[in-house]
Amino acid sequence: MQHRDTASRPRTGRRPDTGRPPAEAGEILPAEALAEALSARQAPSPDLPSREVLAPYLHARAADFLRSLRVHRESGQDPQGAADAAEAARALRGSARRISGTLHTFRPLTDTGWADTLRAELGWLSGTLAREHAYAARLNRLLEALNRLSGAGGGAGRATAPPARGGGAEPGGSLTVGAARAGALLERQLTLARTRAHSAALQALGSSRFHAVADAVALLASDVPLGPAAAAPAAEVLTPLSTGAEQRLREAVAALPLRRAAHPYNADALVHGLGAAPSSEAQDAPWHHVRLLLRLHRYAQEVVAGPVDALPAARALDRHRDAAEAATAAASAARTPRIAPATAYALGVLHADQRHEVEAARFAFQQLWQP
Repeated sequence: MQHRDTASRPRTGRRPDTGRPPAEAGEILPAEALAEALSARQAPSPDLPSREVLAPYLHARAADFLRSLRVHRESGQDPQGAADAAEAARALRGSARRISGTLHTFRPLTDTGWADTLRAELGWLSGTLAREHAYAARLNRLLEALNRLSGAGGGAGRATAPPARGGGAEPGGSLTVGAARAGALLERQLTLARTRAHSAALQALGSSRFHAVADAVALLASDVPLGPAAAAPAAEVLTPLSTGAEQRLREAVAALPLRRAAHPYNADALVHGLGAAPSSEAQDAPWHHVRLLLRLHRYAQEVVAGPVDALPAARALDRHRDAAEAATAAASAARTPRIAPATAYALGVLHADQRHEVEAARFAFQQLWQP
C-alpha cells in the first residue's frame, strides 16, 4: 500500500550528521542550550523547496497513524491484546498531534481550508481517545497520594500534606478513615467517567466522522495539499515559520511568574483548603498554554531538523498538568453532597497535596528553563 512505502521514504535535503550526541534523557537543556543544540543538528538545504521537507514529514506521520490504526483494529480481546490496543491508541494520538501541530505551524504553506478542517478533526479524535487514559492515570495518582498521606502506602520520604485550614486534625493525626472513604468516592466517580470515556472512544472509532478522518489521513500519506508558498526555498519560508513557533514559546514563558516559581514551596501559593482553589487553579492556564507551545515548537523542529527528544522542561510541564487536574478532581469530589466530615477533610488535604505538587513542577520548570 502507498502509506507503507512513504513511511520508509528517505528524508531529503538534510546535512550529514554533525556527530554531536543527542541530549540525554535527564540532561538540563535551557532555552539557549536548546537553540544551540538544534542549530547544530541536521537542517534543510537553503535552496531546497519547502515542499520537499514538509511533504515527506507529513507522509511519514500519516503512515504512522495508519499503522497504529491497523494494530488497534487487529488487537485481540485477551490481556495482551488490550495492552496492544492501548499502546496503539497512544501512538495514534501522538501521530494525530504531530500532524495537527505541523499543519498549525506551517499553515501558510498548505491549502488552508483543508488544513484547518483536518486540524479540527484530528483535535477531536485525539481528545476523545485521550480521556479514558487520563481518567485512569488521574485515579491512580490520587489513590497513591491518599495512601502516602494516610501512611497506608510505601511513600516514605515524601512530603507530608499541609495542615487543613485553621490547623485542625483528625483525632490521633490519622487520615486513615477519611482517606479510605475518599478513595472509594474518587474510584466511583473516576471509574464511571473512564467507562463513559471508553464508550465514547469506541463510538467515535466506529463513526462516519472518524472514517472521514481516516480517509483524509490516508490521502495525506501519498498527497499533501500544499499551496504556492511551499515552492519557495526552505530558508525563506519554512525556517521563519519554525522560528516563529519558538518565539511564541519564549514570549509565553516570559509572561510566566518564573521569579515566584524560583521559590519552591512559597507559602502564598500553597492551598490550605478548598476555599482558595479557584484563585490558584485560575493561574494554571498560562502554564498549560506554555506546555502546548513547547510541544508545537518541538514538532516544528522535527520537521526542519529531524527527531528531537522530549526535554526535561516538557516533562515538568506534564507533571504540572497532571497534578493540576488531579487537584481539580479532588475538589470536585469534595463538593459531593452529604459526604462525611472525615471524607471532606481527607479530600481537602489531598487537594492541598496536589496543589503542592503543582508548585513543585513549576519550580522544576523554572530551574530547567533558567538554571
